[in-house]
Amino acid sequence: MNYFIDCLTKKYACFSGRARRQEYWLFVLFNFIASTILKFIAGALISMTGLAVLAIIPLLYSLAVLIPGFAVLFRRLHDTGRSGWWWLLAFIPIIGWIVLIVFCCLDSQPGDNQYGPNPKGL
Repeated sequence: MNYFIDCLTKKYACFSGRARRQEYWLFVLFNFIASTILKFIAGALISMTGLAVLAIIPLLYSLAVLIPGFAVLFRRLHDTGRSGWWWLLAFIPIIGWIVLIVFCCLDSQPGDNQYGPNPKGL
């Protein structure tokens, strides 16, 4: 959870540097959990009160974590030795997402690279 909070506070729009696999995947996990809980709560409140305007709650959360989500993805790609521009693969249906997931699952590039020192400290 510390990685998630750090991404939202200390590294909110930090697109430089490197992010370990653990930092990226814990951010993704906690983001998924938080968004699911917010959608459930908003759905329950809408069904109880009939106020459709409450559907904006998960939307606002999604907008709030958009920039840190891109930032941690860019740092993760930097950790594997790739430019942050590789995120554009997401626009290629199915294949692009699979390639991005594989890139995010790869181990860190050993030693320093052009994006900074290895976050593992090896």
